[in-house]
Amino acid sequence: RKVSQSAAMWRGAAAAAALCLGAAWLLGRGFEPRGRLLSAAELRRHRGAEGEPGLYLAVLGRVFDVQSGRKHYGPGGAYEGLAGADASRALATGDFSPAGLVDDVSELSPAELAALRGWVDFYSARYAAVGKLVGRFYDEDGAPTEALRQAEAAMAEGLRLKAERDRRQQQFPPCNSEWSSARGSRFWCSRQSGGVKRDWIGVPRKLYSPGSRGTQCVCVRTTGPPWGQPDSTEHSDRGDLDNPHLEEYDGCHPMAEQCVLDV
Repeated sequence: RKVSQSAAMWRGAAAAAALCLGAAWLLGRGFEPRGRLLSAAELRRHRGAEGEPGLYLAVLGRVFDVQSGRKHYGPGGAYEGLAGADASRALATGDFSPAGLVDDVSELSPAELAALRGWVDFYSARYAAVGKLVGRFYDEDGAPTEALRQAEAAMAEGLRLKAERDRRQQQFPPCNSEWSSARGSRFWCSRQSGGVKRDWIGVPRKLYSPGSRGTQCVCVRTTGPPWGQPDSTEHSDRGDLDNPHLEEYDGCHPMAEQCVLDV
C-alpha cells in the first residue's frame, strides 16, 4: 500500500512538473494566459471610488491594477481621468480631455507611437496586468484584433524612426542659435549644443533632409573619418564636412565655430 501511495505521489509530482514545463514553453513562444476579460462598463467600475472594487486602467487593451499608485490615479489624483478607461491615446499625446481619453491610436504620429511603446513598457514593469479589455484591441475570446496588430506594427516603425533621428542627431547635433533685431541671427557650436554631449565642437552648416524643403543648422565634425567609418584609414581627415546634404553659410568662414547673419 505504501509503495502504491508513493507511486501515486510521484506520478502527481511528475504531472505537475510537466504542466509547469508546458506552460513555460507556451509563454516562451509568446502565448499569454487568457486572464480576466473585462467589458468597458466593467472597467469603468474600477476608478477607485468608495464602494468600487478596485483601481484599474488599460493601455492598448491590457488592463493594469494601479492601486499602488492610488495617489496619482485615484480620486483627486493628477491622473484620475485615466482610471477606468483605456488611456492609450491620452498617454501618447498628453491630451487628458474627454476627446483625448479614447483608445483610437490609428492616427497618431510615429513619435507619439514610440512614446506609447514606452508607456506600455512602464506599466508592464510597474503594475500587475490583471486582464484584457474586450473591444478595439482584444475580442470576446481575449485574442488580439487586427487593430492591435496594426498598432504594434506602427509602434515598431515609430521606434525605428526615433532610433534613426537619435542617430542622426548624434552625427549632426543642432546648433545653438539666437536672433535680435540689432544683430540678426547667430548660430554657434559647443560641446553640448543641441543637448548632445560630445568631445568635439564642430562648425555650423545647413543640413538638407530628404523630403524636407527647409534646412536646419547643425554642428559638423571637422576631423577624423566620416560618420559610420570609424576604422577607415583612407579618408581626408575632414570628418563629415563633405557630406552631400550639407551647405556652408554665405558670408561665414567655413571653419568658424559661430556664424552671424546680419539683418
